[in-house]
Parts: sequence; C-alpha cells; structure tokens
Amino acid sequence: MNKKDKKRNKPRRFRETLSVWLLLLPAVIVLYLMIWRPSVMGIVWSFFKMNGYTPTKFVGFQNYIRVVTNTEFWPVMFNTLKYVFWSFVVGFVPPVIIAFMLNEMMHARRTLRVIIYLPAILPGITILLLWYFIYAPDSTGMLNMLLAKLGMDPYIWLNDARFTILFIIIQMTWAGFPGTMFLYYTTIQGISSDLYEAATIDGAGPIRRFWNVALPQISGLLLLNVVRQMIGVFQVMQEPMVLTGGGPNGASNSVGYQLYQYGFVQGRVGQALALGTIVFVILIIATLFYFKLNKKVEDNL
Repeated sequence: MNKKDKKRNKPRRFRETLSVWLLLLPAVIVLYLMIWRPSVMGIVWSFFKMNGYTPTKFVGFQNYIRVVTNTEFWPVMFNTLKYVFWSFVVGFVPPVIIAFMLNEMMHARRTLRVIIYLPAILPGITILLLWYFIYAPDSTGMLNMLLAKLGMDPYIWLNDARFTILFIIIQMTWAGFPGTMFLYYTTIQGISSDLYEAATIDGAGPIRRFWNVALPQISGLLLLNVVRQMIGVFQVMQEPMVLTGGGPNGASNSVGYQLYQYGFVQGRVGQALALGTIVFVILIIATLFYFKLNKKVEDNL
C-alpha cells in the first residue's frame, strides 16, 4: 500500500474507530460509575476516619490495623477458606459427572435438562428461604421430618458449628449447579464424535470414555473454573446472612458478611473499607492468575 492509499484510508479508519468507541461509551460510563470510581474511592477512603460515609481525617493504616488485630479477623478468614475448601469437595466434581452422564443418555435427555435447570430460574432469596426451612432444627424442618419417619431424633443442622459451613455449601452447590453443569455439558457436546466412536470400538465403557476422552478435552475449562469458583465463593455473604446470621457463635461468618456487618450494622465504615480493600487485593491476585491461566488454555486450544 502506497502513501496515497494510506492517506485515503485514514479518514475511514478514524470513522470506524470512532463508531466503535461510541458503541462502547455507554458501557464505559457504567463501568466508571458503578465499578472503577467506587473501587478507587473505597481504597482512598480506607485511609481516612469516616463520619458516616464522609471522610474527615487522614489516619493512614489505622483502619487496617484495627481490622487485622480484631479478634474476629483470623477466624473469619479461616471460615472463608473453609467455604472455598468445601465448595471444591462438594461442588466441583458433581457438575462434571452429571454433564457427562447427560451427554451419554439416549432417552429423556431434554426432560432432565429442564428439571436440572429449575434451580437457576428461582430468585436467590427464595432459594435461601427454601433451604432455611429444609434445615429447620425442629420437627417442622423437611430433613427432620424424614428423620422422624426413620424413627430418629431431630438434628440441629445449621446450629451444629462443626458442619454449618458444609451445609451452607450444599445449598450453594444446589443453587449454582445448573449453570456450571450446562457449561461443561456444552463443552462435552463439542467434542468430536469420532473420538467417542474410536474409544467405543476399542471396547471402552462409559467410565473409560469419560476418563480418556471427555476429561482431557475439558481439562482447560476445569482449571479455569477452579480459579473462578475460588473467587466467587471467597465473596460469600448472603448465604450466611440469611441462613445462620453468621452463627452459631461466628462459626459460619465469612469475610463478605463481616464486611457487611462493619459497614451497615456496626457503623464502622472505615474498617469496612479497609477490609474490602484487603479482599480486593486478594481477589485481584487471584484474577491475574486466572487471566494468565486463561491465556495458556487458549494458546493450547
């Protein structure tokens, strides 16, 4: 392309670039007002003494020191790590298995897809209230009704500090299961049928087809979902708030719920902003790792 052609194409490229930016402008404005500006303001204000939601005096790292030296900080961090751990134990493998089984089925596949997806269309608060009554510790709880039918005494479920987080994760897995499962399902559906046919000819059953064909093909997606699930579960807040109120005795309290307590219940806004910044830094590190991992996965596709 000669210089004359380049000069002639400059106005066209400028118009194309301008039109793209005009299309992106509403999204950029929303991102600025709803994400970038509040995030930066929250970080800056975390170094100030707050009068309500108005910064009054620069106090340096005083809010951070108060958060970290608070007796609740490390138990809450440990609880949050327990949420992440149990989410992998309970919620990571089943969506993969069910997605593969659904792909292998020959009959009633459409009906099962509708049934499995039902929790995804229910409002979040409805799901939480439903499970609150399922876990009710008296004889009105659904699980305790089943125990009574078996001649067993009622169990305290969410009031048992040893397993409260596990039971909350079971609820979260049930609610978030459909979206994750269908993500794996569509990926498995995209695997070449020739691979399955070759494995079947070699005498491979469903388990060997899953292990030798499906699993290697979705391994990149599995790695990405490890990071995504960790980021999502680390921010858990509404589940302990509705189901247990952070109890019993703080056994189910999480970083997200503690942040809510600081900011909207106890009026310790400066400490809420400091804790939010700590969580922000942790999740930024996890997100950078996610993007790096995502690039490797895309390069290997």
